Amino acid sequence: MSLKFYHNPRCSKSRAAKALLDERGLNYDTVLYLDTPPDMDELSSLVKKLGVDTARDMMRKGEEAYKDLGLSTISDEQALIVAMSEHPRLIERPILVKGEQAAIGRPLENIIDLLK
Repeated sequence: MSLKFYHNPRCSKSRAAKALLDERGLNYDTVLYLDTPPDMDELSSLVKKLGVDTARDMMRKGEEAYKDLGLSTISDEQALIVAMSEHPRLIERPILVKGEQAAIGRPLENIIDLLK
């Protein structure tokens, strides 16, 4: 089972998800997405794997950049993906990818369910 973990070490939810993966002895690739932001293709793939209705569903709407960029009024999916690529703090965290599926670890039970 191939796992990819989008992680922000400063986030308590992300640290809790990492601890869960480590406690289970799972091997996973860690993406420190603030240091190495996913490109637009990777973000588009994440939207599909998460099974969300729109890219907005994987965005942190409380971030200053979300408000500054006026993203609440933008309905163009490509523009939302560009915004996340250029401002990776907008990406909700943590995200675990397992094959062709993914889950946002808010709540942590989403990751637990993905691992079943």
